Amino acid sequence: MLLAEDDRAIRHALERALSLEGYQVTAVADGVEALAQAHKTPPDVLLLDVMMPGIDGLQVCRVLRAEGDRTPILMLTALVETADRIAGLDAGADDYVVKPFDVEEVFARLRALLRRTSPDPAALADVPKGLPAASDRQIEAAGLRMDVQARRAWRGERELELTRTEFELLELLVRNAGIVLDHSTIYDRIWGYDFGPGSKNLAVYVGYLRRKLDEPGAPALIHTVRGVGYVLRED
Repeated sequence: MLLAEDDRAIRHALERALSLEGYQVTAVADGVEALAQAHKTPPDVLLLDVMMPGIDGLQVCRVLRAEGDRTPILMLTALVETADRIAGLDAGADDYVVKPFDVEEVFARLRALLRRTSPDPAALADVPKGLPAASDRQIEAAGLRMDVQARRAWRGERELELTRTEFELLELLVRNAGIVLDHSTIYDRIWGYDFGPGSKNLAVYVGYLRRKLDEPGAPALIHTVRGVGYVLRED
C-alpha cells in the first residue's frame, strides 16, 4: 500500500494503524513522492490526501489514470461539499473518506476496494437472493450496453467514461433493471459494508453517474425511490 499524507501526525498514525492491521505500508509526504513511488513500485492500493503541497491528491489521481493505471485509490479529504467530492471522483478516485475519520472506516473501505480488485470466488455464495452474479460478459437494459470483461459501457452509441466504482454501480443497476434496490443492498454489493443512514457516499455516486448518463431530451434512467433506494428504468 502507498500512503500519501502531508500532515505528519496523521501520516504516522495511519502508517502505524495500517501496519498493525497487516498492510505493508510505504508512506510519503506529498504528491511528487507519491508519483515517484507509484512508478517505482506499483502498490496494490493508494491512500491519498487531497490537500497536499505542490502536486495534490487530485493531480496524482489524474496522472495515474491518464497513464492507464487502474490501481484502486481511496482519497482522504477535509472537504465536505458534494462538488468537492465529485471532483475527486472525476479525477479517477474509487472512494473517499472525510476527515476527521474513524480508522475502522478506512479499514472497511480499503477491504472493499481490495475485494473488488481481487474477488474471492467463494464470495459468490454470499450474493443476496435475487441478485445474479456478474458472469455474463455483455449485458443490456434501458438503452445501456456494458462489456463487463472489458469494463466498457455505452448509452446508445456514446461510450461512458466511468470510474471503477461508477462502473460497478451501473452494472448492478443494469443487471437488476426495473427492480428497486435498497440502500443496504447496494452498499453491501458495491462497498461490502453498510455505512449507515447518515452516509452521503451512495447519493454522491448516483448523482455523478446520472451526470454521465443523462442526455438532453432523453429520459432519465436512474430513479430515486424515496426512503428505499434506486431503480434503473427508461420511463
